[in-house]
Amino acid sequence: MYSKLEKKIGVRFKNQDLLRTAFVHRSYLNEHRDSGWEHNERVEFLGDAVLELAVTEYLYSHFPNPEGDLTNWRSALVKGEMLAKVARELKLGDYLYLSKGEEHSGGREKEYLLANTFEALIGVLYLEHGYAKAKKFVEKFLLVHLENILKTGEHIDAKSRLQELAQERVMMTPAYQLLHDEGPDHDKIFTMGAYIGERIVGKGSGSSKQAAEQKAAEDALKRLKW
Repeated sequence: MYSKLEKKIGVRFKNQDLLRTAFVHRSYLNEHRDSGWEHNERVEFLGDAVLELAVTEYLYSHFPNPEGDLTNWRSALVKGEMLAKVARELKLGDYLYLSKGEEHSGGREKEYLLANTFEALIGVLYLEHGYAKAKKFVEKFLLVHLENILKTGEHIDAKSRLQELAQERVMMTPAYQLLHDEGPDHDKIFTMGAYIGERIVGKGSGSSKQAAEQKAAEDALKRLKW
């Protein structure tokens, strides 16, 4: 079942059940309680830590830049939008086990689900093949995007940039307000609005208020063309 994926990433798994775990969303188990399977949140937790170490080590080893630069570059690489982009390139959504409701709501294309799945895949890679193989995977499929990130300025924090420009141009500091949230507590999506004074200048959604604020700031920068 996973042979096409294994060929694409250049890794074979002896433990196919472990590999499958990377793709089992919690919602699927709500409808298949007798499956005996485990959802992917624990291996995602592990993969998140391995990913951060691999990216940090790479940046430290390859660039003499100060800590502030490296931190911004790492943030741009490991943010959900970028992880979801790589997950789409690898077609990880095709392998997800979802509930019928999650499937019908477009779960295979949801950014946060794809990002979480990418981290879960790193987690199972680490468990079966160790850190060196997981690091190589991160370098091959994620770190190749660093050059374009630096070229396009994606590493510049959107909230900081919006604040800097708003203070410079209209002498005001942007504020953020929760517009609405949806979903169960363990899988909630927040939508935040970016405001300059009483005017809403951008909207954004994410799996945390902080992530949604970043999206709102990015949207504001595009709309305002600053």
